Amino acid sequence: MSSQPAAPPLAMTHRQIMEALTGLLAAFFTAILSSTIVANALPTIMSDLHGTQTDFAWVITAALLANAVTTPIWGKLSDLFNKKILVQLSIVIFVAGSVMAGLSETIPLLLTARVIQGVAMGGLTALAQAIIGTMIPPRDRGKYSGYMGAVMAVGTAGGPLFGGFIVDSPLGWRWTFFVCVPLAVVALILLQITLKIEHSKRHIKIDWLGSILLTSGVSLLLIWVSFAGNPSYYDWVSWQSAAMVGGGVVLLALLVLVESKVEQPIIPLKIISERTTALAIIASVAVGIAMFGSTTFLGQYFQVARGASPTEAGLLTLPMIAGNLTGSVVSGLLISRTGRWKGYLIGGSILLIGGLGLAGTMDHTTELWQAGIFTAILGVGLGMLMQNLVLAVQNTVRASDIGSASASVAFFRSVGGAIGVSVIGAVLSSRVSELATQGLAAAGIPVAGGSAGASMDLVDMPAPVREIMRAAYGDATAEVFLISAGVAVVALISVLFIKERPLRRTVDIQPEAEPGAAAGAGAAASASVESTTPELASAGR
Repeated sequence: MSSQPAAPPLAMTHRQIMEALTGLLAAFFTAILSSTIVANALPTIMSDLHGTQTDFAWVITAALLANAVTTPIWGKLSDLFNKKILVQLSIVIFVAGSVMAGLSETIPLLLTARVIQGVAMGGLTALAQAIIGTMIPPRDRGKYSGYMGAVMAVGTAGGPLFGGFIVDSPLGWRWTFFVCVPLAVVALILLQITLKIEHSKRHIKIDWLGSILLTSGVSLLLIWVSFAGNPSYYDWVSWQSAAMVGGGVVLLALLVLVESKVEQPIIPLKIISERTTALAIIASVAVGIAMFGSTTFLGQYFQVARGASPTEAGLLTLPMIAGNLTGSVVSGLLISRTGRWKGYLIGGSILLIGGLGLAGTMDHTTELWQAGIFTAILGVGLGMLMQNLVLAVQNTVRASDIGSASASVAFFRSVGGAIGVSVIGAVLSSRVSELATQGLAAAGIPVAGGSAGASMDLVDMPAPVREIMRAAYGDATAEVFLISAGVAVVALISVLFIKERPLRRTVDIQPEAEPGAAAGAGAAASASVESTTPELASAGR
């Protein structure tokens, strides 16, 4: 070139990137922590607010559902508006939901607060991925995604530990919500100071009809799957089921029709129909079901079936924290070094299936050190899968579509999680009732109505009944992991068919070179990479 062009705004050094990520990772950590910190507090919350096993599942599902249906909307907004302002707005919404949750005196009010938190978490999840995607080329993104994966690992598995400690302290369960407020404020301040990204103004047109159809269609199906088969509501085969499933399918069919015609769809069909993205989405649904469907009830297993305190239950999740952290960070660093990523997706899927399968052998007498090994393997598999599935998708799309693409993967993972928690929670409740009824009958203890309920308030029960209920919960939990292992097989099959593409070294997809200029362009690019630092070389031209 005869003249040296000015470096584009996205050409950032490692130090600049880490400074920009400080507030972003703090916000992301706060969102993840808020979604998991209640895990070990839920048995106490249900006892205090007189909730049922269904309410237990819905405290998790409500946040996941709101997260899922708003993630694509936030992702699209991030392609249209200033990402920094949107992240800060998400934090403000999150603080409001957290305060409301901490002040809740009834289950409905708590569920409403969890929905508000879920909306904010959808924004923080989608925007964090989108911002990373606009700053860092895919080839270099592995290690930075590894940092995000590490934050997710610590927040996901460390939340229950922190939550258990708070519940056992004089603060009580309400502070599992309040404690996230100062963390969010700190993240807000850090974002204002450290995150400096430019927004390219674009023609803005929000797909409001698509947003409404997406939200209502997904919500209807998830509400159906949560209550179907429960004697208190309706059977799997009933007019209510037919109406809700039919309505959900019609709404989602209309969504596809609308998205194929609007100028700026909320879920771009051209992106999610691309082979890598489509397979990554299928895998993400399976991972979401396996991850949320199994880990949500892990704290309940330790507390109800094994008699652990909330703090002890949190400590017993440490092996999963270590596994998740190791899988995420190590795979991210190796991917950045080698540029190869598919092997880690396959390995992660195999470890996920193996860990869940081994956990499926647990009952109320399993040695706790064995449970630790099983959950550690599960954690490594999850760490290798979650961030790298997003990376595979981001490598196939233009920078202008990264927000929508990343949000689509996160959306389907959250939908999978909500489905997993709802369905597996229903299976667990039914199986606990069945095993408890059998155990009480064998002990000659009469059961009112001929069937025992899946109550988690064991404190006031007579000792013989309490032990039977503990055994029922412990033995039924095995089915949760076995179902999740079966679903995880779908993730393995999906990643096997993903075609591995080399990770590009530019933030955006570069136009195809003219045939005659290909050799010269390749030599120039090679020389450029060799003569500059990796961070600057990856900025592209």
